[in-house]
Amino acid sequence: MSSGPITEGKWNQIKGSVKERWGELTDDEYKQSEGKVDQLAGKIEEKYGHARRDVAEQLDKLTDDNDSDSNSN
Repeated sequence: MSSGPITEGKWNQIKGSVKERWGELTDDEYKQSEGKVDQLAGKIEEKYGHARRDVAEQLDKLTDDNDSDSNSN
């Protein structure tokens, strides 16, 4: 799991995908964890009951997918 911060640009790119997948998170919860994968994973774990490791893997995949998309432009 990537526990470090996500750059602002990358955060903005993946935020839409995160909101689609975990739509019950509030804007305040996104703001509190903005750019911090481990905090966001914890909030998703609390709200949805998913294992933190699984959430972190999905978040890592989202960030990796967006890296691939931006490199192909």
